Amino acid sequence: MVVAVHAEISVVPIVAGRDDTSMSREVSAAFDAISRTAGVRATLTALGTQIEAESLDAALAAVRAAHDAVRAAGAARIISTVRIDQRFDKDQTLEDKVRSVVERMGEKQEQ
Repeated sequence: MVVAVHAEISVVPIVAGRDDTSMSREVSAAFDAISRTAGVRATLTALGTQIEAESLDAALAAVRAAHDAVRAAGAARIISTVRIDQRFDKDQTLEDKVRSVVERMGEKQEQ
């Protein structure tokens, strides 16, 4: 996959009449929908889902899919945070970005 867009998606479902504060049912539905979006690779984290997408359209389709799934799971309201990083000068995976930081940390420790 040629990676052009990275995004982090976090959804907070508000479910009317719920007695608890759990969001795992709705978040699970959102992650499943994101994972099934064409042109997207998803990684679940504790506070959101990181995606690598082939295009901005694919990334935005993943956001829409998440919202549709959370609504279908019973949310009366959805609050989302979406951060998008679209790089044009080179292909880079999320792992590449982490590796770059770790390497720089190693350089500082050697000094």
